[in-house]
Amino acid sequence: MTSVLNAHLQNQLFSAYALQEILDNPIEGETPQSRLKQVGMMTVLYMIHQSHEKLTLSNIVEITGLTRNAVKESVDPLVARGILRETLVKNSMGRGTARQFEFHPELFERLRRSGSSSKP
Repeated sequence: MTSVLNAHLQNQLFSAYALQEILDNPIEGETPQSRLKQVGMMTVLYMIHQSHEKLTLSNIVEITGLTRNAVKESVDPLVARGILRETLVKNSMGRGTARQFEFHPELFERLRRSGSSSKP
């Protein structure tokens, strides 16, 4: 069972990782505004992940109130950075495809290593 302190530490580590990865490693042609949007999107995506909901374009649109294009503008660079992995799945009606995302497993491995190295 995860203690409240461990969960709090993981949240802080995740936020620090997102800031470092996005702000310290700009993609060519990327604006500071775009990077800031990505940091905010990481927070939203992490909260969705923590609530065990699927990270689909439709879910993100529903939760944020953003348009599909606005979500794509923030999510696509996260895929390009390797923070998120994208797969095409059947949509909720089973007829078409939908974009579904997941955090790259290495991200959580890095957080685990960071968290364990900070223990006394």
